[in-house]
Amino acid sequence: WPYCRKRCSYCSFNTFVVPAVDEPAVRACLVREAQTLLRLSRVHSVTSVFFGGGTPSLASPGTVAAVLEAVAGAAHLPAGAEVTLEANPSSTTASRLAGFRAAGVNRLSIGVQSLDDAELRMLGREHTAAEARKAVEAARGLFPGRTSIDLLFGLPGQSRDAWAQRLEEALRLCDDHISLYQLTLERGTVLAAQVRRGALPTPPQDLLADMYQTARNVLVAAGFRHYEVSNFARKGALSTHNLSYWWADEYIGVGPGAHGRFVLRAEGGSSREARVQSLEPVAWMREVQSQGHGTRRRAVLSPLQQLEELLTLGLRTDEGVTHERWGRFSPQLSLQAVFGEPGEARTLQHEGWLVLDSGGLRCTWAGLAVLDSLLPELLWQLQRA
Repeated sequence: WPYCRKRCSYCSFNTFVVPAVDEPAVRACLVREAQTLLRLSRVHSVTSVFFGGGTPSLASPGTVAAVLEAVAGAAHLPAGAEVTLEANPSSTTASRLAGFRAAGVNRLSIGVQSLDDAELRMLGREHTAAEARKAVEAARGLFPGRTSIDLLFGLPGQSRDAWAQRLEEALRLCDDHISLYQLTLERGTVLAAQVRRGALPTPPQDLLADMYQTARNVLVAAGFRHYEVSNFARKGALSTHNLSYWWADEYIGVGPGAHGRFVLRAEGGSSREARVQSLEPVAWMREVQSQGHGTRRRAVLSPLQQLEELLTLGLRTDEGVTHERWGRFSPQLSLQAVFGEPGEARTLQHEGWLVLDSGGLRCTWAGLAVLDSLLPELLWQLQRA
């Protein structure tokens, strides 16, 4: 769902602010594209559905229900399959959330981002801290144990103490899943321009590292498992859908700008394709209406590209890349054969950043915090192998 009521100052996602949305037309296209891509993939069973955006909580529950009915009609959608909706606090009244639950949503991801009004204004968010708290409380009443909140850290001018305070507030408010994202100053955004011209300070790198470590320590002490670089869960409340990306499962992207990774079995395909749907909603709808889907770019992923994605995404998790998962993509060349030989990976193991054992290849607690700096050396070793 690509539409938002306003663009946040830090946002570089494929989002659109328009005077009015022709929701019946968008709904029809989402349904048709989902049906088409499921038919092309010949997928028999769907384990999870994720409504992202944009601001999908601006869509009506009827649109969510129609998409889920289309998915269930084209493939098996088990009764307990995880169905997540991203929501903004400003579009999550209790009655609206009840409508989404009746439509089939059973997990909510709320874009709180901050619990400080000044920070929310700087980020260009529509809601206040009080509205965020109210939205999370309402969501927890309807989706107990399955309400996640997003928080940003590393904001211009944010201090270590202020961040620690936000974390403590978040712990009093949250359910069993938290996603923490370091603010990225993306080119072309209002916030990046303000920092570039000196209107706002650039957060120092060592402070960002301290904030991340503070968050990890605080959340783990509160019973959360740091199961992925940016994600924390307790009581088993991991995001099934996001794990499917990190574990290199197949997934289908529906809607403007959505990405997919799946095999086109209906066309006789045997290799995984990377697919990207048309970015602009009007162009996307035109393409869906004429050909059943709005795929703008498609490329067959080579065996090396698939292993690069598996390594890059799998190492983001505390489990890492298991031997079984690696073997699915590389039956001839084992993890041990690639990374157990003398080279970069062995050096990183000796330095305490990586572990390669009977479980597979994974980062240590220290390594998970610096994964981006480890990956180039590991990818280079993989390419040589």
